[in-house]
Amino acid sequence: MIQDMASGQYPPLLQVENLSRRRGAQPVFERLCFSLNAGEIIVLIGPSGGGKSSLLRLLNRLDEPTSGQVLLQGQDIRQFPPVQLRRQVAMMPQKPIMFDGTVLDNLQSSFRLRQVTPPGADSTAIQNALILCGLDKSMLQRDAGQLSVGQQQRVSLGRALLTLPEVLLLDEPTSALDRPTADRLGELLQGLCRKQHMGVLLVSHDLRLAERVADRILFLQEGQLVEEGTVEILRRPRSKQLLDFLNDPQIIHQCMEPEQ
Repeated sequence: MIQDMASGQYPPLLQVENLSRRRGAQPVFERLCFSLNAGEIIVLIGPSGGGKSSLLRLLNRLDEPTSGQVLLQGQDIRQFPPVQLRRQVAMMPQKPIMFDGTVLDNLQSSFRLRQVTPPGADSTAIQNALILCGLDKSMLQRDAGQLSVGQQQRVSLGRALLTLPEVLLLDEPTSALDRPTADRLGELLQGLCRKQHMGVLLVSHDLRLAERVADRILFLQEGQLVEEGTVEILRRPRSKQLLDFLNDPQIIHQCMEPEQ
């Protein structure tokens, strides 16, 4: 991670300040406050419906908050043109979205949207994206719509990484991956995060992955940030809510069994 040499602290990359989102009278989450540092991986955990995925959508303006603000390097994200913001704050949704065409077409799509000449199949950028996502070059000409969900997730991740984002938002990135591939993805994310000083915010029910990659863990429940800390909070939870969540048999199963 990068350190601020003057203060010895990690520089804030993304700041969430008193962020609230309501649907009608029902709060999705209320007055959330936290920051994401350069070169840091934060894993968001918590029961389904706790606001985790909704939060990710606010961070690159796929949705708008009811109140509060999000700052990217000190600047309100509402001041960025949407295309520029989503290049700097890239998101990989849980259900990958594939455009019509080949895997290569999908990897190049963000460049075409910006009306920039995309890198070719033999370019270093495309080759690095394939390596990072565990995809073989032979897949470049395959129809992206015919891939398995796990393969589509990897293409979606490669597409996001090609924009060289400052912040990467990942919603259940290992949900369709087997255990070895999920572990390999975690290792790749750590290396990429450190090397490029990128901030990563990752939603996951896979606590084994969280233990392996997280610098910090945020536990959200019913729209509230209940607990925050290092992976140590998974071993010594301070709140009854987190203890109950960790003792949920379904969560334990996801931690211990390979994902298929």
